[in-house]
Amino acid sequence: MTLEMWLVLAVLATAIFFFVTEWVRVDVVALGVALALTLTNVLSSGEALAGFANPSVLTVLFLFVVGGAVMQTGLATLIGQQILKVAGTSETRLLVVLMLAVSVLSAFMSNTGTVAVLLPAVVSLGHKAKISPSKLLIPLSYGAMLGGAATLIGTPPNLLVNDVLREAGLPVFGFFSFLPLGILLVIVGTAVMALIGRNLLPDHRPNGAREAAETAQDLAERYHLAENMRRLTIPAESGLVGQTLETARFRRDYQVTVLKIMRPSDHVRLSDLGHNIETKRPRDTPIVPTAQTTLLAGDHLIVEGRLGNIERAADTFALAVEPPKPKDIKALVGHDIGVAEVIIRQRSRLIGKTLATSNFGDVYKLTVLEVRRPPNIAPLHRDTTLRFGDVLLVQGWWSNILKLKEMEQDLIVLGHPEEDMGPPHSRKATLALLIMLAMIVLMAVGKLPFIGEVDVVTVSLLGAVAMIVMGCVTMDEAYHAIDWKSIVLIAGVLPISTAMSKVGLVDVLANGLVDGLGGYGFYVVMIGLFVLTAVLTQFMSNTATAVLIAPLALATAQTLGAQPHAFLMTVAIAASCAFATPVASPTNTMVMGAGSYTFMDYTKSGMVMLLVSLVLTVAVLPLLFPF
Repeated sequence: MTLEMWLVLAVLATAIFFFVTEWVRVDVVALGVALALTLTNVLSSGEALAGFANPSVLTVLFLFVVGGAVMQTGLATLIGQQILKVAGTSETRLLVVLMLAVSVLSAFMSNTGTVAVLLPAVVSLGHKAKISPSKLLIPLSYGAMLGGAATLIGTPPNLLVNDVLREAGLPVFGFFSFLPLGILLVIVGTAVMALIGRNLLPDHRPNGAREAAETAQDLAERYHLAENMRRLTIPAESGLVGQTLETARFRRDYQVTVLKIMRPSDHVRLSDLGHNIETKRPRDTPIVPTAQTTLLAGDHLIVEGRLGNIERAADTFALAVEPPKPKDIKALVGHDIGVAEVIIRQRSRLIGKTLATSNFGDVYKLTVLEVRRPPNIAPLHRDTTLRFGDVLLVQGWWSNILKLKEMEQDLIVLGHPEEDMGPPHSRKATLALLIMLAMIVLMAVGKLPFIGEVDVVTVSLLGAVAMIVMGCVTMDEAYHAIDWKSIVLIAGVLPISTAMSKVGLVDVLANGLVDGLGGYGFYVVMIGLFVLTAVLTQFMSNTATAVLIAPLALATAQTLGAQPHAFLMTVAIAASCAFATPVASPTNTMVMGAGSYTFMDYTKSGMVMLLVSLVLTVAVLPLLFPF
C-alpha cells in the first residue's frame, strides 16, 4: 500500500461517514471529495472536475429536462392514470406493477432514461393514490436495475463483459443470454420488495402534510356544490336581457352565484372573455362572468345556490330551470378556474365587515360561494359580519386565487391551489409523448437516419432540446426541472473511481481477494467476485467497476481451469446491484430528492436486495454456464 492509496482510502472513508451521518449535505460532501483529491495531488484539477463533463452526468441532466416536460404537459399524470387502472390504489399491488413495468422498459433502454421518464408519473400517481412517493421511488429504481440486467443491451456492464470474452477469442453472450437469470431476479426481487422491502422503506411526506391537502375537486364534493347547481336559460322576453350581473343582483337579493355563462351565439365579443375585440366563436362559448358582464337572450347561466333561492330568482325573471349538464360541472373546477378554502386571519381587514361592505368581489376578483364558522358546518348568511377564523369557499380564476397568498395579512389559503391548476402545457401532451417515444427508440437502436451511430448522451440532449423547441417545457421550467443536487452529487463522486484506478488501489484489492479465495473452489470465488463488485459499485460507476473486475474474473477462471462465462456474468450482475447507497446508481440519485430519502433508507432495503441477488446468482449461473 502506497501513501497515495492510503490517501484515497481516507477520502473514501470520510465521504462514506458523512454520507451515512448526513451531518453535511451530500452534494457538499461530493464537492469536498473532488477538492480533497485535488489538494492531495492524487488527481489534477481537470481529473477531479471531469465528472461535470462526464457523459453519464450530462445524460442525467438532459433527462431531467425530458422528465420536466413530461410533468409540465400532464403526460406524467396520464401515464400514472393508466398504471393506476391496472394497479388500483393498493400500495403492494402498485409497487409490484411499477417494478414489473419499469423492468420491462429498462431491458431495452437506458435505466436512467426509463426512470427519468417514469419518475414524474410515479410521483403524480402516488399523490393520486394517496401513497407517499417514498414508498414507490426506490422500488422504481431497483426495478430499472433488475430489468437492465436481463438483456445484453440493458446496461453497460453486460456489454463490457461480452467484450472481454470477444477479445479473448471465446464464445460471446447472445442477446438473451442474460434473460433466464434476469427474469428470475426481476420476479424474486419484486416479491422481496413487496413482502419485505416495502416495510423497510420510509414514509417521507415532502413538505409536511402537503399530500394530505384537499384538492379543488375534493372541496367541490365536500361542499356538495354540484348538487346545488342549476342551468338557467334567459328567454327573449326576460327582464334580464340587457342587464349586467351587477344590476341583476343575483347574489345580493337571491343568494345565487352565477359561476359561468354559456353563450350560444355565433358572434361572441372577446370583451366578454377579457379582450377588447370581436371575433367569431363556436356555439356555447363559456364566459367567466364579471359584475359588468351584459346578459343576452339565449344565455345559459350556470348558477349555484339553494334550490329554493334559485327557483325564486327564476320566477322573478321568467327563466327556464334545468338540471346542470355534465360539462357544466366543469364551471366549478377546471384548468382556468377553481375553488379554494381561505381562513380570515386575526388582524384581517375583513373582520367586522360583511361580504358586501368589504367589496370582496371587487378587491379580490373572486366569488364567495359559502361562509362557514367552525365548528358549525352550516353555511352563514351572506350578510353576516365576518370574524377571525371564518372559512370562506371562494371560486374564480386560479390566478386570482393564487394572488390571495400574497395578501397574507388578510387571508390564509388552505391547500395548494397551484397543484390544482393543471399542467401549463397540457395541449402539448401528445407531442411530448411522441418525442419521448422517439427518444426511447433511438436509445434502443443507437442510430439516426443519414447520421449513423449516436450515443445515449446525444439522444438525451436531442430529446431535451426537442421538448424545449416544441414548447413542451420552457427554458426556465427546464432549469427548474433539473435536480442540481443530484447532478453535483454524481459529478463530485465520480473522481473517486478515477483515483482508485489511478493509484492502483482497485487492482490491489481485487488481486488480494482472488488470490486468497482461489484455493477454496469455484463457488467461493464466485461469491468473492460478486461481493467485491457489489461493494465497489455502491460507490463508483458500475461501468468502471465492470471494466476493472471483468479482466480479473477472466484471468481467475483461466488460472483455475474453468469456463469463464459464469464468473463474468457474476461480475455483470453484481455491477447492476447498486442498491445500497444513493450514489451507487444515477437512478438511485435521481429519486433521492423526490422521495426525500436519506442515505440509510437505501442501505436498509438495499442490503436485503443484495443478499437475494447474491444467492440467486451463485445458485443459478453454474446451472446455465457450467464450470
